[in-house]
Amino acid sequence: MDPNDQVLLAAAHRGDVAGIQGALGAGARVDCRDTELRTPLLRAALADRVEAAALLVAAGADPDARDSRADTPWLVTGVTGSVPMMRVLLPAGPDLTLTNRFGGTSLIPAAERGHVAYVRAVLRETDMDVDHVNRLGWTALLEAVILGDGGRAHEEIVELLITAGADPLLADHDGTTPLEHARRRGFTGIAGLLAAATARSGRETAR
Repeated sequence: MDPNDQVLLAAAHRGDVAGIQGALGAGARVDCRDTELRTPLLRAALADRVEAAALLVAAGADPDARDSRADTPWLVTGVTGSVPMMRVLLPAGPDLTLTNRFGGTSLIPAAERGHVAYVRAVLRETDMDVDHVNRLGWTALLEAVILGDGGRAHEEIVELLITAGADPLLADHDGTTPLEHARRRGFTGIAGLLAAATARSGRETAR
């Protein structure tokens, strides 16, 4: 690997803006890769180095460059839940339809992990498909229920997704709806939100 590329990758991970500028000025490639195929921008996104990411975006870094795990700078914002990073990457025009190794958009892991601010921001500031289904057969709404803890953060996320138009009756591969999952897990607050959403849809079925 070119020494300047190595310097750039390390500086991006540290959030060393001066180091990034110096490496780029010395000829480092903005989208060079480490041994796991991570670009400087992806390394900055993973470490939530917002100022470093902004500099790399301004230098033309690709927000959709995949690593060996099929992650991209944009996709990992759903894992970290960083709204500032999300907003730095949006002007770079990331492909919001790209999916991770599980077939999910950035919204799905954010819903799973309880990143309320991120879910709110993505729903307000992008046109991401709220009902996208991953390879497990789960939507963001299903993941918030199945993999969430039923606490206040996941309640807020369920409410945000419903308000954004998520289908409360979109079931998993086994035909189990988010409401059924919530009831099985004893998530009373979430079940109440989903039952109300189902009733509003006019498609409530007897249980």
